[in-house]
Amino acid sequence: MGGINVIELEIVADHESASARVAGCIVEQVRREPASVLGLATGGTPERTYELLVEKVRAGHLSFSQATTFNLDEYVGLQPAHPQSYHAYMRSRLFGEADFDSKRTHLPDGTADDLAKAGEQYEALIADAGGIDLQLLGLGANGHIGFNEPGATEDSRTRVVDLTEETIAANARFFEARDDVPRRALTMGIATILEAREIVLIATGESKAEAVERAVRGPVASQMPASFLQQHPNVTFVLDEAAASLLGSRA
Repeated sequence: MGGINVIELEIVADHESASARVAGCIVEQVRREPASVLGLATGGTPERTYELLVEKVRAGHLSFSQATTFNLDEYVGLQPAHPQSYHAYMRSRLFGEADFDSKRTHLPDGTADDLAKAGEQYEALIADAGGIDLQLLGLGANGHIGFNEPGATEDSRTRVVDLTEETIAANARFFEARDDVPRRALTMGIATILEAREIVLIATGESKAEAVERAVRGPVASQMPASFLQQHPNVTFVLDEAAASLLGSRA
């Protein structure tokens, strides 16, 4: 197990402020290095961040034309055209709204005949791109990052995972019925995430407060996957006051 580092905390008033701060981190990275390799997340939390980035591009203040992207995960069994696939999420919220080169945007292939091989190929693509410069993460209420659910190991790589009932319930709001929610996903592993040169995690809302507190203050343990981020030398948690509410005066 690697050494323990202090996670940098940026605590702001609300979700809008957190989204603006995270968008600013991505803008700074791409302006500094136009050919950056970005790791991207999906879900409700980063939506506003992506809206702000699209606004920058449309205003002529930012270009992603030279950037390469790798998303954290994709559901197993959903075709890229499915409206709830993460391929569709990224197209509608970012890739199709800004000046990305479609050949440089990547998501795991959850429809592959050989999912294990698809995971290995995804790892090879990341390596061929030179690794991820800046990885954006969200945080599940159970501490998952990507779809690395409790029990994920530090050495895990892109692979198929079974989603917990808690995660399935949380994602049900995006589907017509809970039974429609996929029960498996292809996700980057903990080791893959930790190889990024810089990591920015955004968490907002009271429902994330316990996971934030355990990830930042608790022991590094597989039952709290986000706690592995304590071992990375360059991690920032951008939190609103609600998500940071259990950190106390030590934050």
